[in-house]
Amino acid sequence: MRHRMDGKKLSRTTSHRRALRRNMAAALIQHGAIRTTEAKAKQLRRFVEKLITTAKKDTLHARRQVIAELRDRELFDDEGQIAEQSLIQKLFEEVAPRYASRPGGYTRIIRLAERRIGDAGKQVLLQLVEEEAVEGGGGGGSRRKKRAAMRHEAAAGAAGSAAQAEVAEADQADETFAAEAGDAAEAPEGRQQADEAANEPAEPEQADDAAEAEAAEDQVDNEADDAEKN
Repeated sequence: MRHRMDGKKLSRTTSHRRALRRNMAAALIQHGAIRTTEAKAKQLRRFVEKLITTAKKDTLHARRQVIAELRDRELFDDEGQIAEQSLIQKLFEEVAPRYASRPGGYTRIIRLAERRIGDAGKQVLLQLVEEEAVEGGGGGGSRRKKRAAMRHEAAAGAAGSAAQAEVAEADQADETFAAEAGDAAEAPEGRQQADEAANEPAEPEQADDAAEAEAAEDQVDNEADDAEKN
């Protein structure tokens, strides 16, 4: 009986399957993403996430547990030179601290449209989640929660914009009312000044000038009459 014997054999022996799992896990930790078949990716995902959870403890016992499962090895860069960090060092110093506050879900599987040449097997892209640790110790969150958060942010932004528009309209209305009130206050003052100027009595100098002009006209008229009589 194979009670509690979970997992796929992948058409390989036990030793071959373990070696395959270690090599693919090392490639995923080193490069951050690998391209493989869907069946292998699902089996590797469980293995890698358990290793990352153990590495998050960052203790000597956790390091020995990871080495027993993964085996330590040197890493090489694109130019073929030996990297400064080994596989276990990179896992404990770079990968695990990135998910310190994330309770699982360190990898994602992206299904590709292209099939593998030969047997037309389904291919996927298995990659480590690149986002930083979630604040407050929460998980990555579901798609529904993320959409709800985006809707709340959009609603809050719309409400803020509406409030700003209302404040701007109120300020404009206040300015218009103040301008109209100022014009209304200036208009009676102008009319009152014009009425006062019209009702003011003529000054004495102006009255004397008018009397002299009338006397000069009378004198001219008298001289004209005398000339006609002669």
